[in-house]
Amino acid sequence: MESIKDCSAELAKLKEALEGADAVVIGAGAGLSASAGFDYAGPRFEQYFADFIARYHFPDMYTAGFFAFPTQEEHWAYWSRHICVNRYMDAPRPVYDDLLKLVKDKNYFVITTNVDHCFQKAGFDKERLFYTQGDYGLWQCSVPCHLKTYDNKNTVLRMVAEQRDRKVPSELIPYCPVCGAPMTMNLRSDEKFVEDEGWHKAADRYTGFIQKHDKGRVLYLELGVGGNTPGVIKYPFWRFAAANPEAVYICLNQGDISAPKEIEGQTIGISCDIGTVLKEILAV
Repeated sequence: MESIKDCSAELAKLKEALEGADAVVIGAGAGLSASAGFDYAGPRFEQYFADFIARYHFPDMYTAGFFAFPTQEEHWAYWSRHICVNRYMDAPRPVYDDLLKLVKDKNYFVITTNVDHCFQKAGFDKERLFYTQGDYGLWQCSVPCHLKTYDNKNTVLRMVAEQRDRKVPSELIPYCPVCGAPMTMNLRSDEKFVEDEGWHKAADRYTGFIQKHDKGRVLYLELGVGGNTPGVIKYPFWRFAAANPEAVYICLNQGDISAPKEIEGQTIGISCDIGTVLKEILAV
């Protein structure tokens, strides 16, 4: 990985592009939250899930999230903690706050595959946010029998407080108020993901923003986007930049910062910790 000192020329270009942009489209992936300290493995995982690790030898939160627990009581004991630490706790590092400082006075919109709600907690305008893959703070019917989501904060915090021996009290297990089926997370993992009214309104606002700003000095700022769902952010950003010669595509990611040859002259790529890059730009 490049050190920040190796990126001085790219940092200057990024700052210039940001200052001159008429509109900024932010595309955020898991790498942004990782930079903010939301690690799914290592000491943070071990701190909050030691009992589950001892029982099932999970290597990380991501893997544990796909495990078929033997009972609903144990399932929700794990998931309530997962939701609590990744949705209701603040990020350990102020990466999202620094990003907001850079764009708060700009005409911006955010599309993200992250489900931890860090943008809104940092103070980003909720009318300029599109969470494409769901929200840890929402439940939905597992069938689903209807297209509605439900806030889970109060029940989740009770689950965390009242669980014993990796199990929550049976009376806290959530069931659909319409059909009685078990509730599940509002996370896009298969065709049962519920796109509720709020999701569609956010999608329409994002589409409207993209259509309105298809020309001129548009900055497509991609932050920590990997290869899991490139069709949501990365590939569209490439197409938008290719269709607008005045646009700039910026990729910040500790790893892959590649871009097509067609937009090579419009691309700024920095392979470095995102939080460090943002702090450097603020300091200039």
